[in-house]
Amino acid sequence: MGLTIYQVDAFTNRPFSGNPAGVCLLPDPADAGWMQNVALEMNLSETAFLVRQVDGYDLRWFTPAAEVDLCGHATLASAHILWETGHLGPGQQARFHTRSGLLTAIQDGDWIQMDFPAEPEQAIITPAGLAQALGIQPKYVGKNRFDLLIQVSSEAEVRALNPDFNALSKLEARGVIVTSQAASGGYDFVSRFFAPAVGVAEDPVTGSAHCCLGPFWASRLAKTELYAYQASRRGGEVKVSLQGERVFLGGQAVTTLQCNLLLS
Repeated sequence: MGLTIYQVDAFTNRPFSGNPAGVCLLPDPADAGWMQNVALEMNLSETAFLVRQVDGYDLRWFTPAAEVDLCGHATLASAHILWETGHLGPGQQARFHTRSGLLTAIQDGDWIQMDFPAEPEQAIITPAGLAQALGIQPKYVGKNRFDLLIQVSSEAEVRALNPDFNALSKLEARGVIVTSQAASGGYDFVSRFFAPAVGVAEDPVTGSAHCCLGPFWASRLAKTELYAYQASRRGGEVKVSLQGERVFLGGQAVTTLQCNLLLS
């Protein structure tokens, strides 16, 4: 019957919202080109591939166009599947060996909490073409090793964004995070994330972006426990907790699809 691939909606407790990710448990390491082709076939923002090791799982993430170094929602989806399918027992820690080091996840009631590295930004001069590509006037622009971070004046401005994706794809960054303080829903901040350079026009809910957003808003709001909403069309909720150089991301997940890959 081939390999089983799961599709999981992450950072949500409702099907057809949050961020869908593919999860494939492999019996042995696979060729990167083959994994890239599977990710292209799945056509989701990320597909995760896991291989069992003595002390956890090797984990790699692929967009339809490229392998990436850090992905939150597909890690959340992977942990969810390991517990749901019985590969991990209740209360057992999920351990992932990745390009960004060891990542872990634990169950926290109906939520899953992941331990990720903080990825704080540094202020930079606004890159040429950025404001025009977004159609806004940035209040602040920063950059970390992955992404550009742009603060704007209001939640309404974040929600109304209609970027020029072709122009964004030419910027020297994996993606572009746009954020503001929240004005509704009891959230601390809202954001959206655009990554056309790696084949994802708009990512519905981006865990790795919150490794940057968490430190950014913690310093401005003077709090280390934050509740965030990513205001894409699908939308999703992220709990963010800061502890030194680590960011703990909390989310929920729902399995929506299980299928068999007939070709290996």
